[in-house]
Amino acid sequence: MLRRREPVPFAFVAEADRFRSNVAPPPRESLSKAQLAARSLVGLTVVAGLAGSLLFGVPALQPHRAPATSQQSEAVQGR
Repeated sequence: MLRRREPVPFAFVAEADRFRSNVAPPPRESLSKAQLAARSLVGLTVVAGLAGSLLFGVPALQPHRAPATSQQSEAVQGR
């Protein structure tokens, strides 16, 4: 059984699902060598930054181990 569509206040909205354009979008322009090199350099910089943050950040997240011998300052010993 066919269902009737609900009325739409604007006619162009009701016809939008049937509309097809015969105009194709323009083709994408190819990247120049300078643009390609710049994008590669930015990507490499981001990856190097993430790797560096992991390199320095992971040891900082490790639990701190207290030294076997307790070191105290001379001020504490004089009390």
